[in-house]
Order: sequence, then structure tokens, then C-alpha cells
Amino acid sequence: MTTRPISMSKLHSILRLKYSAQLSHREIARSLNISPGTVANYLKKANELGLNQWPIPEDKQQNTFFNTKLKRFSTRKKRHPTPDWLNINKDLKQHKHLTLQLVFDELLEKVGEPYYSYSHFCRAYKQWLGTQRLSMRQQHKGGEKLFVDYCGPTITITCPTTQEKRTAQIFVAVLGASNYTYAEATYSQQLEDWVMSHARCFEFLGGVPDVVIPDNLRSAVSKTCRYEPDLNPTYHQLAEYFNVAVIPARPYKPKDKSKAEVGVQIVERWIMARLRNQTFHSLAQLNHEIAKLLDMMNNKVMKQYQQSRKQLFDMVDKNALKPLPEKPYQYTQIKTVRVHIDYHVEIEKHYYSVPYLWVKKQLRAHISNQLVQLYYDGTLIAQHPRSNRLGGHTTQTHHMPKAHQKQHEQSPINLRSWALSIGDYTHQVVELLLNSKRHPEQAYRTCLGVLSLAKTYSKERLERACYRAICMNTTTHRSIKQMLQKGLDQQPLPTLQTEPEKPITHSNIRGTDYYH
Repeated sequence: MTTRPISMSKLHSILRLKYSAQLSHREIARSLNISPGTVANYLKKANELGLNQWPIPEDKQQNTFFNTKLKRFSTRKKRHPTPDWLNINKDLKQHKHLTLQLVFDELLEKVGEPYYSYSHFCRAYKQWLGTQRLSMRQQHKGGEKLFVDYCGPTITITCPTTQEKRTAQIFVAVLGASNYTYAEATYSQQLEDWVMSHARCFEFLGGVPDVVIPDNLRSAVSKTCRYEPDLNPTYHQLAEYFNVAVIPARPYKPKDKSKAEVGVQIVERWIMARLRNQTFHSLAQLNHEIAKLLDMMNNKVMKQYQQSRKQLFDMVDKNALKPLPEKPYQYTQIKTVRVHIDYHVEIEKHYYSVPYLWVKKQLRAHISNQLVQLYYDGTLIAQHPRSNRLGGHTTQTHHMPKAHQKQHEQSPINLRSWALSIGDYTHQVVELLLNSKRHPEQAYRTCLGVLSLAKTYSKERLERACYRAICMNTTTHRSIKQMLQKGLDQQPLPTLQTEPEKPITHSNIRGTDYYH
């Protein structure tokens, strides 16, 4: 029985984290939401194919190589699951007459065939039981781990003109080996603030650690799971840019992020407590004060080590951190988009073209302040300058089918011609749609949708539906389509009012002579 092949981006990440970040199989597995066995199998297969370095050699970077050589490789599942010792232990505690022999017999009945002897089962249970009260002291190597979290309390910022109050969240990051700490204020814990706090933290440290360990907040993890959390795509892109592994702390496991918990507590007591009586009028003013106190805190001698955090950082962490990328990080939002029938995708109410062959496909959009990049299965298929024009279209001619390229300069003319070939009322509907928008291009998709109904329901039925839509003043694609679906176009047609309405006569209405 085989598992589903992993994605191409995860193949790249496995090789990057193994040969660049030098992580273990288990650390790679936790970072990428896959099993250690899968990591081992893919690395073994990659090594057989000569892929044992990072970056990947140019002759082996093509998608076809990964598709044919690696992507179809699959791993085998374990034949039998490990007994659920935790629930077994709970049952034994709750039912004092329950024995291990009965639990073992019930397990054999459930599995259907023996895979443990009874003596092995008892020995394994006792071994598990003996590990439950152990507490391992975590040892951190220089430059290895950075723990990140937010403080619980917030700080109020008051607008000097309107007196409006906003709360600022305090982001905290702590290096595992030296306890060297970074802190800053942002207006929220939303994705952009979360990601950019990491980028500024790396700049503050002057380098990048091997691993970042966040909590399971929504900006970091899309799907919370004790064993296989899914990283937010934008957060994952940040990790790839800085070549850092992200391993979220397990839910309800405070020891996984103990450094962050302690760091947050120290920032709350050492920095936030000292700022409690101050009034701040801007985020920049608050961060200026935080930076001053942070410098004092990092240079304060710790009794336990007889050295300051800054001294330990210079000795242990500073030279072990990986170098920063040459170019500063730009925030890049990543989201899934669908290609519409007019081969455009919508991003924040602006439309960007892609090659027409990808109509109705789902793409991954990388959105920065300057650029929009669109990927299909890891391959860049379109790129546009970012536009903030609401309802606008950014179209590259070579993305169009050849027939559309010829009609590009005369699109309204051709839409009208197509509509007229169906009938006068269809032509009137298209005219109304084109004239209803400030820019005719905004109505192209609706017009195409209306005209394409003729292929499904026939020209005659579409013409009758358009006549009914004009009579009822509901000339939208949805209303016309519903008329055809419900067969309303085949019912007796209403009479179109062409005569002007007669003027109202009333004793209280003055004539024209009144005004002369």
C-alpha cells in the first residue's frame, strides 16, 4: 500500500534543509509536515540520482526531472500501528479489575493477526510508563534555535489629534543558546505584522538561525495538529527566503517553547512594566523606548551565567548564525486563486492575465508591493507589475488565444457583432452591459458569459430570454441564465412598454402659466 507523492516544493525543501541547513530527518519531517520515514526514503532516492547537494545543479533543476525521477516515488506505510499507550493507561487506572492480558487480547481481536507477543507487549508498556515522569533538560547549540511568541498584555497608543486609542502587540524572539532577546511593537498579530517582525528580528541579530520555533497562532500555522501542523504559505515563503526551518511547538507542550515563555515573561516585567505610566502617540515612539530598554536588558549581567545576554550572544550565537540574504526581504502574500473563463485571476479586485491554457486551473499567487507572480505546480507562468486600480485589467497579449489576439483592439465591436448574429434583443443586452461600466473591459467577462449561453440553450432561446430580461430590467448574466434553466423564456412573452407615460393631472399641480 503506497502513500500519495509529495509536492515538488517539498522535494526542494527536503534537499535544502538536509544539505544547506544540516537538519536531522526528524527536524525536517516536523518542519515540512511529513514523516521521518518519508524524508529518509526521498533522500535515499535523491542520493541514488546524484542529488546530494544544495543548490541543485542546473542540469537537474527541470520539472521533468523531478516528475519522472522523484515525484512519483512513494513510501510504504507501517504495517501495524503502535498501541495507544496513553489510552491503555487511562483504562487501567479507571477500571481496577482490568488486566494487561485482557487489553492485549482485545488488541489482537481488533488488529486481526498477532504482531506482538504478550511478554513483548508488557515490556513495551512498562518502558513507556517509565518515560512519563522524565523531564529532559534541553541543550541548545549556538545559532541553532530562535523561539518566537507574543506577550499577553498590550500597550495603548493614543492619537494626539483625535484621542483615538489603539492597542499594540509586543513580539518577542529569544535565541536558545544565549537568551539574547529581540522585542518590538506592532498593531496586530496578523500575517503581515507577524512575518515582517521576523524579518526585522533577523536584521537585528545580523544573521539567521537554523530553526524558528513559533507557537500555533493562526498567522504561523494554517492547520493546527499535534503531530503534523501545516504552515501558512506566506510564512513558509519567508522561511524559504531566509533558508530557515520552521518547527511549530506542539499544542499543550509548553516545554517545546519554554525559552519563548521565559523571554515573554522577562520582557513583560523588564520592559512593559517600566512603560506602564508613559503615554505614547505613535508606534515609532513606542518602539524607540522599547529599543532603549531592550539594549539595557540584553547588557544586564544574568546571575545564573555571570554574563550578559549580549556577551553570550557574541561568544556563542553571533558567528554561528547564517548570513542574511543579499537583498532585503519584501513582504510577499501567498494565496490560491482560480483562473476565470477570460484567462484572468482576481487579486484584490484587480484582474491579471495568465496564458489561456490554464483556464479554470488553481494557481498559487505571490503578491508583493511591486509584483504579482503566478505559479502552477511550482512553475512561474505569469508575472505582472502590481496595480491598485480597482476593477482594472492588466493583460499581456501573448496570454490570449490567437483569435483573441486579432480581436484585441476591436473587442467591443466583435462582442456587438457576435450578439447581433444571435438577435436584436441579445445585441441590446450586450450594449447595456458595455455601457454600464466606466471602462468597457470591465463588462467583457459578463458579455462573454451571456453570449456563451447560446451554445448550451440555442440562439433562439437566448434571444427570447434577453427580451424577457429587457422587459423586466434584469439584464445580468445570472438572471438570464436562471430564466433559461427554469424555462421562463418559453412562457408567453410580456408586452414591451413603448408608449410614454401620460402626465399626471391634479388640482395641486400648477401649470406652466404659474411660473410666468
